[in-house]
Amino acid sequence: MDRKKTGIFLTIVPLIIILGLLAWLLSIIFEGQKPLVQIKPLPQFLSESREFTLNISDEKRGLKHLVVSVNQGGRETTILEKEFPFKGMFNREGAHKFNTKFSMNPSNLNLAQGRVDLKVRVWDYSRRSGGDGNLSQVSHKMVVDTVPPSIRAISRLNYVNLGGTGLIMYQTSSDTVKSGLYVNDLFFPGFPAGVESKEGFRVCYFAVPCDTKANPDVYLWAEDRAGNLSRGSFHYNIRKKRFRTKRINITDRFLKSVLPYFSFYPFDPEVDDITKFLKINRDLRKENNLTFNSLRTKTSPRRLWKGDWIRLKNAANMAGFGDLRSYYHKGEKIDQQVHMGVDLASLANAKVQAANNGRVIFSDRMGIYGLTVVLDHGQGLASVYSHLSRIDVTPDREVAKGHVIGLTGQTGLAGGDHLHFGIMVGGVFVNPIEWWDRHWIQDNVTRKLARLDE
Repeated sequence: MDRKKTGIFLTIVPLIIILGLLAWLLSIIFEGQKPLVQIKPLPQFLSESREFTLNISDEKRGLKHLVVSVNQGGRETTILEKEFPFKGMFNREGAHKFNTKFSMNPSNLNLAQGRVDLKVRVWDYSRRSGGDGNLSQVSHKMVVDTVPPSIRAISRLNYVNLGGTGLIMYQTSSDTVKSGLYVNDLFFPGFPAGVESKEGFRVCYFAVPCDTKANPDVYLWAEDRAGNLSRGSFHYNIRKKRFRTKRINITDRFLKSVLPYFSFYPFDPEVDDITKFLKINRDLRKENNLTFNSLRTKTSPRRLWKGDWIRLKNAANMAGFGDLRSYYHKGEKIDQQVHMGVDLASLANAKVQAANNGRVIFSDRMGIYGLTVVLDHGQGLASVYSHLSRIDVTPDREVAKGHVIGLTGQTGLAGGDHLHFGIMVGGVFVNPIEWWDRHWIQDNVTRKLARLDE
């Protein structure tokens, strides 16, 4: 290579290198990647002080400036502002990630009811935009709603027996999304009254369990779309009621007759029959009652039953609701349970009729209750038929009052042929005798419902 070409080469190569280094430097200084912004949660409504989690990051030039603000009606209020210092060459030691939490309190921010915009702006140390840097901006629209829903009782006189059923009628404001009644920690949902001309009218069947202590906390409850809650009081009187005590002697003969039915249950093969019985009477009973309670979610929002309720024909009451049963074996008390239905005895394999119009929501084996049918009568009300020898209906079938749903028997933990009949309100067992009483229904249910037509 001659000297002229060598000189040109030695001149151009360094120039290319310099230009390359300059381009690389400019690409770093004027990089165009915007910061990443993540904010959670993103609620639709703001009804009370709410905490938000904010995560921001910028892998290249690093974070420079953060502003979190809220805007309503053209008025902007800064909630959080932070400057991030430039550290080291190219800000390599500066902040590239930042995580924090902040709160929005409508009252402290003097926010009015209505729309509000939450805005997060983050700049980096890029020299773009006249040196201001890349800007990421995230906005979220919310509705400030701090006004709780209204709820008021319509039923004036509400008398309920301990262990019995109550019915309350009430009205809620249009923004209510969920409402009902609490008895201590038990919640009973309300359902639309079904009268088009009376918007917001609700009916709620509720139970006062037979083991409820004196002076329970009973109140109406409502929640609106923004999560605001309301409580409403109403006049009620819970009548005390005594329940019978009963002694049941468990014989070895009884154990030999009923235990084979429970061969499906996981027993320790080494335990004796009494231990098996106790496991059934305690643990399996609890499992069964949880299953009964879960059926409350299958109820229809509209009333399905109508008129009088019927009971097993030509049957005698063998055991009552709320009976406190003490179990004895060879003179020693071994267990104690509460009977949550009425036992009715007629002829063996007697026809069992639906107590009222309804829909089958369960028809299968139910542990200690044996072959069982459960009918939904709408709005949280259900009837239970247990210890059947045969089931003649299938789930989801609609049945009319008086329709034969099966035959009496002694399946499950039954010592003889009979029908265990129960009534549930919101998954809680109540005294069925009330629902066989035409006068009780008229005084406590139909007269209240008639007010909807006034």
